[in-house]
Amino acid sequence: MEVSPVLSVEARQAANRRLAVRLGLLAVFFVGFGFALVPMYDAFCRMTGLDGRTGTMAASAVENTQVDYSRWVTVEFMSHAMPGAGLEFVPEKFKIRVHPGEIGHINYVAKNPTDRSFVGQAVPNVTPAVAAKHFKKIECFCFTQQTFQPGEVRQMPVTFVVSPELSRDLSTVTLSYTFFEAVKKRG
Repeated sequence: MEVSPVLSVEARQAANRRLAVRLGLLAVFFVGFGFALVPMYDAFCRMTGLDGRTGTMAASAVENTQVDYSRWVTVEFMSHAMPGAGLEFVPEKFKIRVHPGEIGHINYVAKNPTDRSFVGQAVPNVTPAVAAKHFKKIECFCFTQQTFQPGEVRQMPVTFVVSPELSRDLSTVTLSYTFFEAVKKRG
């Protein structure tokens, strides 16, 4: 019969301290890794071209775009607010049809039903990813952080153009926004 060794109180406390230090270092590593993910993702997207980010276009460039009246593109709209943000966020319409090269307009509606201010930023994404470079935003609430007061409801416009260079095989493009909380107010 084997007898298990009994650790002294001092040895157990020393082992617990070593474990606490290791867990603390692991937590610091993962916090740092979390902050490093954004630039790593940006670098990965630039290298591979696999991001779903939309481009921006000056209004003068849009005026020079030729509209392709021979076809339609359906643009679908989606919205997400990160859990715990307390923001209600939806498009006014879930889809519209535009001719490539034609200026499109849509509004998103955001409501802060909470009793605290909310500061956030919307991040756009276009799918399929190959369509992202052909989806140009002229005006968008996603260009800057948004501050919502308690109970505030706001319409936020998006003005865009789907480039005529979009493949004729693509007849549907989805524009999705995810709203992240940028600043937590302590109160």
